[in-house]
Amino acid sequence: MGGNIFLVGLMGAGKTTVGRALAKRLNKRFIDSDHEIEERTGASIPLIFEIEGEASFRQREAEVIRDLTAQHDIVLATGGGAVLNPESRAFLKERGTVIYLRASVNSILQRTSHDKNRPLLQTADPRKTIEELSRTREPFYNEIAHIVIDTGRPNVQFLMQSILSQLGPEHVPTEAHASLQQDHQSLSKYSMTSQLSSTADTLHVDLGTRSYPITIGQSLLGDPAVLAAHIVSSRVAIVTNTVVAPLYLEQVSKTLTAAGKQVTQIVLPDGEEEKNWANLMKVFDVLLAEKCDRKTTLVALGGGVIGDMTGFAAAAYMRGVPFIQVPTTLLSQVDSSVGGKTGINHPLGKNMIGAFYQPQAVIADTSTLNTLPARELSAGLSEVIKHGAIIDAPFFDWIEANMSKLVAKDADALAYAIKRSCEIKADVVRQDEREGGLRAILNFGHTFGHAIEAGMGYGVWLHGEAVGCGIVMAADLSHRLGFIDAVSKERITAVVKAAGLPTVAPDLGTERWLELMEVDKKNEGGQIKFILLKPLGTSVIMTVPQEVLLQTLNACIS
Repeated sequence: MGGNIFLVGLMGAGKTTVGRALAKRLNKRFIDSDHEIEERTGASIPLIFEIEGEASFRQREAEVIRDLTAQHDIVLATGGGAVLNPESRAFLKERGTVIYLRASVNSILQRTSHDKNRPLLQTADPRKTIEELSRTREPFYNEIAHIVIDTGRPNVQFLMQSILSQLGPEHVPTEAHASLQQDHQSLSKYSMTSQLSSTADTLHVDLGTRSYPITIGQSLLGDPAVLAAHIVSSRVAIVTNTVVAPLYLEQVSKTLTAAGKQVTQIVLPDGEEEKNWANLMKVFDVLLAEKCDRKTTLVALGGGVIGDMTGFAAAAYMRGVPFIQVPTTLLSQVDSSVGGKTGINHPLGKNMIGAFYQPQAVIADTSTLNTLPARELSAGLSEVIKHGAIIDAPFFDWIEANMSKLVAKDADALAYAIKRSCEIKADVVRQDEREGGLRAILNFGHTFGHAIEAGMGYGVWLHGEAVGCGIVMAADLSHRLGFIDAVSKERITAVVKAAGLPTVAPDLGTERWLELMEVDKKNEGGQIKFILLKPLGTSVIMTVPQEVLLQTLNACIS
């Protein structure tokens, strides 16, 4: 019916990721049935399960499946249990092409192990639960499936090719076959290269139609199947800086050229002080001079400064073009590349001019950390510490125990720190994309940190160094208000110091400190808002008595 494609399979099988890529490729509209339920109810799936129970949720799900399958020319990712309803199975089978994405229990367990938004997996034995779900649901998947695709290979592009090669002409127009064949040959040519990323982890930032994957792994920059998988257009503009360009620009350019892309290179000066209007204009100058159209994809190749500026440029150029984050620093891999915050600095305040604009994907090649200077690595560790402190006390414990490995660039330790940080941030962003409330907790330490950066002059302290010191100051303030005990305060100070970060703030003068902290996006009505710990592992957003704030300033400055 109407060229519809319906994806079914267990949770974690990749329905949303594959569905979104498939919809872009076939110029269809993508819909996720779980997101549609949340839109209609205004509540998250876990909350519906908790308040109404599974039976009520299944009824809502059946109504959504009935309505959505009646639409035309869509790619629909269904919930794992949608097939339990006989009427839903009938609608799916009769109204479109059903693709069953089949995944092993081990694969699903790995992909969902840290996902707190799967109500059925909040059990003492998730493996047993998945095995039972697979046993009871697989007959229904097979009953209605027109195509079965095994998703054991964690590479979206290859899954796409497998699906496209089996779809009929109602989905893949005749004129697209030549392009499809060319893509297949290109992927076959680089199949050996793609093995490099076979152990990559893929997480998801679930934001409805703006959702996107985060791929974390080694040697991803040389893999066309990974790098080009999220670039639909033939035109690409890579934005980088003078430090990263000699290391990775040619490699990424060659990878994209080999995938059939026309590449434009834009190299900006390096440094936080360069995150300004003049350099933003340089990006636009090149895009316009090269006649880049609205289908051009911008690729941010670099750290947080490049990511923020490229994202802002993408949001503004022709009122919005696609962009991809390829972070090459620890700080950008664990924090700034995820969540869609973009912008530039102003002399009166950091990140005060910008936009919320989500990337198409984040590709974090952990191999790039091998060339990262020790100071930059330490700067990134501040954001890792932040994630544990505000929301995940066991993760903070792990950071404490493994800080020496992180500083020594132990590959396994860094991979876990990046993955867990991205999971935490992705979940917060999913709940509060535009920082209307909860997302502000991600600014723990930043009120003090941004004041340090602006007060010292952008670039004198690295952003992560300022945030690290800000974390110590926020912990001191939390202790003075009775929110955390002295032991927790000392633990935070010690782990920041062990990361190689400053723990003593610069003396900017009390009036200057207050003036700088008053210029902050979180503030309301002229009141300075702080993210504080209450206790370690949880956080609150609040104003504080000025006399207590002054005590912290006096105690923490040099």
